[in-house]
Amino acid sequence: MTGEGIRYDDPVFINPDGTSRILGIWDQTIQSGEPPAGILYGTEYRKELIDLALRSENPREIVPSYDENGHGTAMASVAAGSSLGNGLRFLGAAPDADIVMVKLRQAKPFLRDFYLVPDDAIVYAESDMLVALKYLESYAISISRPLVICFGIGTNMGDHEGHSVLADYINRIATKRSRAVVVCGGNEGNTARHYMGSSNVGVLETIDNVEIRVDEGTVGFTAELWGSVTANHAISIRAPGGEITSRVDFKGGGQREFRFIYERTRIQVDHVLVEQSSGEELIFFRFLDPTPGIWTIQVAITSDRSSRTTFHIWLPVIEILRTDTYFLKPSPYTTLTEPSNARDIITTSTYNDANGSFWSESGRGFTRSGQIKPDFCAPGVNISTILGPRTGPCLAASLAAGAAAQFLQWAVVELNRPWVESRELKNYLIRGADRSAEMAYPNREWGDYDIIVSS
Repeated sequence: MTGEGIRYDDPVFINPDGTSRILGIWDQTIQSGEPPAGILYGTEYRKELIDLALRSENPREIVPSYDENGHGTAMASVAAGSSLGNGLRFLGAAPDADIVMVKLRQAKPFLRDFYLVPDDAIVYAESDMLVALKYLESYAISISRPLVICFGIGTNMGDHEGHSVLADYINRIATKRSRAVVVCGGNEGNTARHYMGSSNVGVLETIDNVEIRVDEGTVGFTAELWGSVTANHAISIRAPGGEITSRVDFKGGGQREFRFIYERTRIQVDHVLVEQSSGEELIFFRFLDPTPGIWTIQVAITSDRSSRTTFHIWLPVIEILRTDTYFLKPSPYTTLTEPSNARDIITTSTYNDANGSFWSESGRGFTRSGQIKPDFCAPGVNISTILGPRTGPCLAASLAAGAAAQFLQWAVVELNRPWVESRELKNYLIRGADRSAEMAYPNREWGDYDIIVSS
């Protein structure tokens, strides 16, 4: 499942007899045709119509759904592409697998405005992803086939523990028989968009000054602070010019807006003492028209003196916060994007199989509470796709998804392990992967149980 869709007329998705290996495309962006059964929007194109389009002189007049930037097509070709004819030699990880694709529609304007997303940024709503997952699951049930979902989308928003509505639903699918869900870990490991602070043992209150360098041209951005349930957090904010807001502990209410005498910036802050999905404290910031320079969020942590508590702050992913805005003292760890922190799915980080090195941009574990993620590391640098060599965490997930599909063929279709699901499949892949004797494990980069997945 990708936001961009698929180029269904590419030879790697066509059988030797000219028919399509794509069983269905649900395009959420096209409202002129029939939606899938039980869904009220988008248009579904089944294999019969795709085959008709492939036989016509103008396929897109019959099936107008198309992948404009090629991202979804590249992922699908790596996972399940296959073509050995017409002078073209290309094989994906599971070249005989059938494909069902969802092209997501972009998020509504009110969501983009709330999260201060640039007009040209590609973002999707969680609700549309949930319906897409339901569609894929329902399709697999209707044809009584095993299903591997390759999820190539991620966000820095969320508790980084896999407790969102989306992550919970993905987990539910992953724990069903004959199902596997593979999610990429993102490319936030080297962007300086994550900060981790902690309290001092033996001290009732700890003050942590979190410095954010805001670049010229930054119109606005959001940030999320996630705290521990055993601590309370109060904040004040210092502007680049030195003006400091009063300290707020949120005991009098959950919302604040900070204004400055010498700055045009407004900062809106929402506080949730017990967030619904995770049960932990969340402070959400909206920086509107921020002055360039060093902004400081002073975090006062009140906690039990006998134990150390931590808090984390994440800025938006690089695809949304495109300016050079970052933490001055970032942490590269706990940078796997959501929903890849969900417990029962298969989560991949990325390495370069040409030299065996970890890809520096790759997201890194563990989860916020220390759960072991990623599960293993897969190749994702200069990967051969039908559109040429590409690099990224989605390609690592695509290779892992192809491997999962091959395993389900052996386990379910060939009746060797007919009741397998994601947790078992994940452990089979871990046991069969290459191992390095020079690493300490579990590992924040490479994953669990000294694992490197070889190409």
